Amino acid sequence: MSLGPDSDRDRSFTLAQRSFELMRDYCACATPRAYAVWYLYVSGTQPLLNDAVKRLTTQNGTLTSADIDGLHDTYIDGRRLAVEVDRMNSSLIAEVEGIMEMIEVSIRSTAQYGESLQALTHDIANTATSRTRLREIVTTIVANTRDVTANNRTLEARMRESRSEIETLRETLEAARLESLTDALTGLGNRKSFEEALRRTVDASPTSAHGGKPTSLIVLDIDSFKRFNDLYGHLTGDQVLRLVAIVMREHVGQTGATLARFGGEEFGIVLPETGLEDARAIAERVRNGVTGRELVKRSTGESLGKVTVSLGVATQRGDDNAVSLLERADACLFAAKRAGRNRTYDETEVDALRDVA
Repeated sequence: MSLGPDSDRDRSFTLAQRSFELMRDYCACATPRAYAVWYLYVSGTQPLLNDAVKRLTTQNGTLTSADIDGLHDTYIDGRRLAVEVDRMNSSLIAEVEGIMEMIEVSIRSTAQYGESLQALTHDIANTATSRTRLREIVTTIVANTRDVTANNRTLEARMRESRSEIETLRETLEAARLESLTDALTGLGNRKSFEEALRRTVDASPTSAHGGKPTSLIVLDIDSFKRFNDLYGHLTGDQVLRLVAIVMREHVGQTGATLARFGGEEFGIVLPETGLEDARAIAERVRNGVTGRELVKRSTGESLGKVTVSLGVATQRGDDNAVSLLERADACLFAAKRAGRNRTYDETEVDALRDVA
C-alpha cells in the first residue's frame, strides 16, 4: 500500500506549522486571511507574493492588517480582478468626463471671445468712436485675449495630466486583462485564452487556396495523471503540470503561438501559419522533452520516474472553424491514447487507421 497521500498530508501539516510560526513572528493579526497568506508564502507556489512579503517585512519588520488585506486581495482572492477592472473602468470614465467638461468650458470661452471681438469690431468700424473709446476697446481685447490664453493653457495642462493618467489606467487594465487569461498554476493561458486565441487565429488564417499556411492545433494530455494524484497527492500533481508547462515553453518557439492549459491535465498549442508536418515536429519535441525529464518529489527527494504525454495534431481545412479543428485534434489525441499512450498522432495517421478498419 502506497504511503504517498500520507506523506503529502504530513508535508501539509509541516507547511501549516511553519505558517503559524511566521504569522506569530511577523504578523500583527491572526486571521484566516493572514493564515492563507502565510501558507501560500511557505508553499512557495506564488513567487510574486513571496517577493512582496519579503519586501514588506524588510521595510517594516511586520505585516499589518492592511498589508494582509492587500496581499490577500492581490494574490489570493479571485474576485479582485473583477473589482479592479470595474474600478479602473470607473476611473477611466471619470477622467474622460473631466476632459470633456474642460473642452466644453474652453469652447464656451472661445465662443464668448469671438462674440466680444465681433462687437468690438463693430465699435471700431463706427467712425464716431472716440479716442477714449478706442483705448477702452483695445484694453478689453487685451484682457479677453489674456483670459482665453490662460484658459487654453489650463486646458493644455489638464490634457497632459489626463494623457498620463489614461495611459496608467490603460496599462493597469491590460495587466488585469492578461491576468484574467492566465492559468495561475502554470503561467500558461487558461481556457478562456485558449478558446479566444483558437477562434481568432482560425478566423484570420489564410486557406491553402490563397497560398497561405493554415493554422495547426496540438492538444496534449498527461498520461495516467489521476494515478499521480492518487499515489503522490495533489501537490505532486501540480508539480507535474508545471513540468509540462515548462517543457512546452522550451520547445515551442513559433511566433504568435498560444500555449494554454484548458483543462485539468489538458493543454493546447495554437500554431498560426504552420503546416501539419511542422506542427507534428513541434509536438514530438514537446513529447520527448517531457519524457526526458525525471520527476522528483520535492519534499523527500524521491524519484517518481518519468512522466509521459499523448498528443493529437490537426491542421485547418477550408471549411474549418475553431470547434471542428479542436474536434479533429481531440480525435487524434484519443487515437494516441488507445494506441498505448506516450505518442503523437496526426490526422494522416488517424485517417489511415480508419481506412484499414
